Amino acid sequence: MKLWDKGFSTDKKIDHFTVGNDRELDLHLAKYDVIASKAHAKMLGKIGLITSDETDALVNELDGIGKSIAEGTFTIEDSFEDMHSKIEFLLTEKLGDTGKKIHTARSRNDQVLVAMHLYLKAELSEIKSQTKTLFDLLMDLAEKHKTILLPGYTHLQIAMPSSFGLWFSAYAESLIDDLYFIDAAYKVADQNPLGSAAGYGSSFAIDRSFTTQEMGFETMKFNVVAAQMGRGKVEKATAFGIANIAATLSKMAMDICLYMSQNFDFISFPDELTTGSSIMPHKKNPDVFELVRGKCNKLQSIPNQLTLVINNLPSGYHRDLQLVKEIIVPAIQDMKACLEILTFSLKEIRINENIIEDPKYDYLFSVDTLNELVQNGMPFRDAYKKMGEEIKAGTFTPKRDIKHTHKGSLGNLCLDEIRKKLE
Repeated sequence: MKLWDKGFSTDKKIDHFTVGNDRELDLHLAKYDVIASKAHAKMLGKIGLITSDETDALVNELDGIGKSIAEGTFTIEDSFEDMHSKIEFLLTEKLGDTGKKIHTARSRNDQVLVAMHLYLKAELSEIKSQTKTLFDLLMDLAEKHKTILLPGYTHLQIAMPSSFGLWFSAYAESLIDDLYFIDAAYKVADQNPLGSAAGYGSSFAIDRSFTTQEMGFETMKFNVVAAQMGRGKVEKATAFGIANIAATLSKMAMDICLYMSQNFDFISFPDELTTGSSIMPHKKNPDVFELVRGKCNKLQSIPNQLTLVINNLPSGYHRDLQLVKEIIVPAIQDMKACLEILTFSLKEIRINENIIEDPKYDYLFSVDTLNELVQNGMPFRDAYKKMGEEIKAGTFTPKRDIKHTHKGSLGNLCLDEIRKKLE
């Protein structure tokens, strides 16, 4: 069944190519098409295009379809083009002519748009919740390990003292920046496009304010052409939000892979969170974190993929826009999986508390030793030269009893302030 069926069939090759994997992807969106269809049915009843009995019948049947979706029994067979055609078929099968009225005053274009907006709102909220859970864990780890020193590196060379408190809370605060982009994407998605029909509105006197309120949108996309132009744009906004979180997770995963290596030996995880080698019995590989790194690097390409699909399209609908669904839906699933597995794994992290006892980390303290000379009256440039000469001569003695007090330093992590920033 196709919503545009006029009594003739397309070639099977054409049908297969144009439908693509929409049926599979639509299983993620079908719940939201039902929500939008219920709002649309109620609106049709409100303005008198269908009777109150027809409205009730449509809403009841849609509730039943929604239940089957929630239970996982809803399917989209090959005989149907997408979720829209399957849902309309079920309504018509049960209600006859009443079911045929559900498509009055709307197009598949605004059906897809409103389902995607509702889907993205829900998924962005879930991603935000998962990110908050990871944030809380990182902040707890920062508090727990705040006094344990960790070598800081620049250019992968030993640089200055850091701490596990700094390391964990750095990634936590970075996630706040990422959530600003998620909030921006949510604001774009929180606009009702239903009523734009094929992109030019309808001659029916529909009540778009009613459906906006009924579906819980903050506002509507008022201009019907602008609403249609939002297809691809709302997905791209979401992709930018995901890409920012992915960049943070990828960087942390890379740190973890480095810190787990025997050359660093800063952290470890229980055996059950690592994998082995088929020939090397000693191996404890960080496969989980390598996959997080790889998946998150892929996710950072999603905004560019979407740009390449939509960047030179004129206004109005074009079939190219179907392709954005197969880019954004899997990306969202990967983002949630990475957040979940990273949170799960970090709960079991083990910290090496004696890292800086190794003599190779003596030079971590060169700056603090230099600064003490400056505080005792020596000009900075003279102190710098003196320290360089001692290091070169091998006579350098590090000052290990360091004290950093300014805001954001390892002695003053500002954890409460970071938590307040998230709130």
